[in-house]
Amino acid sequence: MIQNSSILTARRSAASMAYRLFSTKRPRPIYVAATKQHVGKTTTSLALMSGLQKRFPKVGFIKPVGQQHVTVYSPTLDEDIRVDKDICLLKEQFHLDHIDYRHMSPVIIPRGYTKKYIDGKIVHEEQLKEIETAFGEVNRASDVVLCEGTGHCAVGSIVNVNNAKVASMLGASMLLIANGGLGSAFDELELNRVLCEKFNVPIAGVVINKVIPEKYEQTKYYMSKALQDTWGIPLLGCIPDRPFLGCPALADLERLFHSELVCGQTHRYRHYNVKDMNLITTSLTRFLENIRSKLPRTLYICHVTRDDIILGFMAEYQRNRREEERPFEAALLVCGRKDKYQMADEVRDMFEGLEGAPVMVVGYSTHQAMQMIHDYTPKLNIDDKNRVRKAVEHYEPYIDFDQLLHRASEE
Repeated sequence: MIQNSSILTARRSAASMAYRLFSTKRPRPIYVAATKQHVGKTTTSLALMSGLQKRFPKVGFIKPVGQQHVTVYSPTLDEDIRVDKDICLLKEQFHLDHIDYRHMSPVIIPRGYTKKYIDGKIVHEEQLKEIETAFGEVNRASDVVLCEGTGHCAVGSIVNVNNAKVASMLGASMLLIANGGLGSAFDELELNRVLCEKFNVPIAGVVINKVIPEKYEQTKYYMSKALQDTWGIPLLGCIPDRPFLGCPALADLERLFHSELVCGQTHRYRHYNVKDMNLITTSLTRFLENIRSKLPRTLYICHVTRDDIILGFMAEYQRNRREEERPFEAALLVCGRKDKYQMADEVRDMFEGLEGAPVMVVGYSTHQAMQMIHDYTPKLNIDDKNRVRKAVEHYEPYIDFDQLLHRASEE
């Protein structure tokens, strides 16, 4: 049985008070790395930051090596600089005003960086110096530092700054993140553990994410036993899956399809379960029956040539609003290859004023669009505050912060 999160929180807050009273040793930096992509590393980092801020006055954050970047303003430099996108999320969400953007993302690896490094146009020692300097500034301004890696422990090896090496250089303890399961998760952890061992990086523990709720107790017991018996490493968190966190918002679909909502923009951060996607190939009558009987929050998909469905969707929204039935939360994705199909201007003009009925037009076939949505993994961003809040609330209670800090404080 999964323990109630409020009970977990109460128990651990009492334990953390004891930790603060009797522990005076500053913990090593905590370096978070995953076993592969899409295992919830950034989500775990959010929960860790939230928990650490409850235990320390000033928590620093740094992503030594980043890839996908955004442009931000640095007050100390008085100019725009590039930082990893996750830096903005953590800094703004947790108001990390005691550290500057310039020190939070020292090395960015954009497109073409690897070739320049191999060609000798980027000096390895300068990379290391930038990381050391930035970390030194963050460390001096903070009581504890959380470091987020990029991907698994070997990412960055081709430019000689993989996560294990950087963690070793910073004197950090590694926290490994893997997806739920036993055999496959353990195998992936072993690959990363070996690299940590090579660089003499102590592993504080493991967090297992996205565990099937029905297998929670089984996974927690056997993974904990396997980790302890085999490596002497504790399981510091076992987090049951919460499907909502993986449901794309309409804003995610805008990014995925490089498109924008033509109406209903106020609902850009409304989430839709991929399992409830509904491709409309039936008559208008059957569609109207469907939209009135299905879950209110359903993402419908139709071809751009189905003017009857598009107009029917708009008419149903107006009828629903007039008769004040259940909340209208459906959205419509209108598909058609750009080079072959176009929505009639007369139809597009009718979207004016339909703020409660989100519609998006994308330049892909219905099959392509559905496949892209199925294959897409939504990422947390600062604008989607509801998902960020729910992610932290869900993850944080399942992490054993006191054992983590104890492990990070050991010699």
